[in-house]
Amino acid sequence: MLSVIIPAYNEGKRIEKTLMSVYGHLSRQDFDYEVLVVDDGSTDDTVRKIKSHLPAQAGISNLKNLKLIENKENHGKGWVVRQGMKEATGDIRLFMDADNSTSIDQLAGFMPYFSSEGGSAFGGQQGYDIVIGSRRMKDSVIAVHQPWMRDFLGGIFRFIVHMLVPLGVTDSQAGFKAFSARAVPIIFPKQTIFRWAFDVELLAIARRAKLKIKEVPIVWINDIESHVKLGGMVRMLFEVLQVRLNLWRGKYD
Repeated sequence: MLSVIIPAYNEGKRIEKTLMSVYGHLSRQDFDYEVLVVDDGSTDDTVRKIKSHLPAQAGISNLKNLKLIENKENHGKGWVVRQGMKEATGDIRLFMDADNSTSIDQLAGFMPYFSSEGGSAFGGQQGYDIVIGSRRMKDSVIAVHQPWMRDFLGGIFRFIVHMLVPLGVTDSQAGFKAFSARAVPIIFPKQTIFRWAFDVELLAIARRAKLKIKEVPIVWINDIESHVKLGGMVRMLFEVLQVRLNLWRGKYD
């Protein structure tokens, strides 16, 4: 079974469109699936809109195996991703961004790489525990680019990560990552960072545990409503430094 985890914070304007896209694809597949939306203390109408599609509601728009995990307080994207991973029951557990910048159909390129016990239902036989989407590989497609300043800052961040916490990947930050059920209890209980650089920490923990990671090119579309300000980049840097310290101290061993 496949679990799709969608972290959401104040996504009232686009969560329904994303859910329709996800279900439009999954409904045509021949494997079982569940979709978990984990709300991170939204203050808009995100929760109300998700609830209107839950199977318990009467109406024609009910979505099969849709689940809502509702948090009253904001904890950070990494926190709710971990929460969703632990609550999920799928052999493969994907988290994707609520803005649908990488659509669910891109998952087809992931399936052949998973370990046989986790990916056999999807044709996977290559023994990988984690497959991540990349915007920086040769065959990646950026259909809509982000502003040049954000792209420039992203380049600086990638360089810093490469110097401080080598991960062996070209893009640690794309919000489209899939984990085998076996990998989840190895990685997520050791997670300590829940906001800006949580992706870096997850991959660092996975590498320390000698899990097999595969990077796959994806199609990515920048959402003009998504913004990472300079202050966020600074906080991200400090969190990367914390990952480096955690590695030195053996916190992930």
